[in-house]
Amino acid sequence: MCTPHEPLGSRDSRVEPVDQKLPLPSMLLYGVQHVLVMAAAPITAVFLVGQAMGFGNDVMVALMSATFLVCGFGTLLQSFGPFGIGARLPFVQVPGGAPLVIFLTIAQATDLQTATGAVILTGVFYFLALPFFTKVLRFFPPIVIGTMLLLVAINLVRIFGGLITGQEGSPDFANLTSIALALATMTAIVLCARLFTGVLQRIAVMLGLLIGATLAAVFGVMEFDGVLTGPVVALPSLFPFGLPKFDLFASLPLIIFSVVSMTEATGQTLATAEIVEKHGDARALVPRNIRADALGSLLGGCFGTSLIITSGENIGIVRATGVRSRYVTVAAGLILVLLGLFAPLGRLASLLPTAVVAGTAVIVFAIIGVMGINILRRVDFDEHGNMFTLASALAMGLLPILVPGFYSAFPEHLQILLGNGLAMGTLTAVLVNLLFHHLGRRNDAPAGAALPRQEIKGK
Repeated sequence: MCTPHEPLGSRDSRVEPVDQKLPLPSMLLYGVQHVLVMAAAPITAVFLVGQAMGFGNDVMVALMSATFLVCGFGTLLQSFGPFGIGARLPFVQVPGGAPLVIFLTIAQATDLQTATGAVILTGVFYFLALPFFTKVLRFFPPIVIGTMLLLVAINLVRIFGGLITGQEGSPDFANLTSIALALATMTAIVLCARLFTGVLQRIAVMLGLLIGATLAAVFGVMEFDGVLTGPVVALPSLFPFGLPKFDLFASLPLIIFSVVSMTEATGQTLATAEIVEKHGDARALVPRNIRADALGSLLGGCFGTSLIITSGENIGIVRATGVRSRYVTVAAGLILVLLGLFAPLGRLASLLPTAVVAGTAVIVFAIIGVMGINILRRVDFDEHGNMFTLASALAMGLLPILVPGFYSAFPEHLQILLGNGLAMGTLTAVLVNLLFHHLGRRNDAPAGAALPRQEIKGK
């Protein structure tokens, strides 16, 4: 019998656990598990963009296929690590929640071509900034990261809550059926997390989504007409929204986030290398991880997605199961590619009721806020600078979220940045923390070092 922390398959002591190959059935089973854990992320990402931008079913299906395909490609990059791109660790790639909101904000303030250009510029920025990013890590202490996560959660809950209710003033606004479906889905997630253990508890979010979809089908809200009609193979289109427009100023919020993402990637790589007992200097794997995020995001931008980043939730699966082989995520990556090419899946996902997907997202993104609060708990708010850092960041971040149109009298280009609560809150936290803790001579305690990525895996 294998111990809980001993991978199945070869026990050759000369092969590291992360490089051991499992029997094909076991590899596929664990690969499917990884896919189930991350599947809610691409589905909700496509729904958020599609609902907010008013896409039709054809566009939604194509974008769903493209997102799964790019996630699969990024996962294979991380698992195989060719040419120094990818950490050769059991990582799975997903659309990031925070960059998705920024992408959508840019698209609504300008157009989808500019948002696509912002993703591509950010992917290029990853490569250019990689040699220098370690020098700015000290400007992203826990108070900055915690504030960012809190603002991400507030912004996303507001957006997805709006998807549940529909547009205010419309005949179907706050429709009882939609509200009931969303609440039932959220309840199902919580009950699954409470009643199940092990793997089933880990996929409580996905189980809750499936329960919500089942309820919708039972009550006639979800129909399956058209799932099996049309082509079986889906090939995503290059630049589905048209040729990208490159606006550096409009791209600034996404570029700012990429620095935070690189900071998180450092801690996540070191933690995962320790979990899988990777030999050698784990710090050498950090640039490989970031390059895979960068290349995956570049490809995603070309196919209409936002930034593609490493999933923290899947790292939890590695820790929980003790299965450390990167060939498990190779299997997951191949499954994701096949799902991306299988058109009926995209059509099925596009038929999921908005209330079910949005209810799932509200829980997921509220958890991000809890993680931000947990990080902020370790900050000493009796210290003058920390108190003003958080207060000013929340003020600048919440104003455009809670009072839409607050900056409507400002020039359009400034509105793109000022009107993005996440970007403004994070930037304000960095600048005010810099003012109090890095400029001039002060006797105050330092704000602390940047957090490792595993502590903010829910982003």
